[in-house]
Amino acid sequence: MIATAITIIAVFALALQLGGMIFFAAVVAPLVFTKLPASEAGRFIRAVFPVYYIYVLVTSVIAALALATQWEGAVMAIVALLTIWLRQGLMPRINTLSDAARSGDVVAQRRFDAAHRMSVALNVVQIIVTGIVLARVAA
Repeated sequence: MIATAITIIAVFALALQLGGMIFFAAVVAPLVFTKLPASEAGRFIRAVFPVYYIYVLVTSVIAALALATQWEGAVMAIVALLTIWLRQGLMPRINTLSDAARSGDVVAQRRFDAAHRMSVALNVVQIIVTGIVLARVAA
């Protein structure tokens, strides 16, 4: 009975995480940049990303705790740790580089592009990993 409840909590947290991440990547981000002027879109995204990362962090931690006795729990703990680094390390760096690039700094633009690509790639990896863990736990 307790194992079933813990599995339900894990599945629920994983489903919320996966759904939220996909919705943000496939719907919110593209809409922001197609429907808002560039300056407003940038400000909006800067306001949303810290909240997005907290959402991913909370759902990852819940899943990791619920799955603590399984290897999937360790995987979700790694996702949570990566999220902390993305929020506290990479995101501020991206913002600083973006500001410098808008001021005409060509080197900053190249570094921003590389950091942004890394951020997107790591987000895709997190989505894939969360999907795999969800599929395994829900099976």
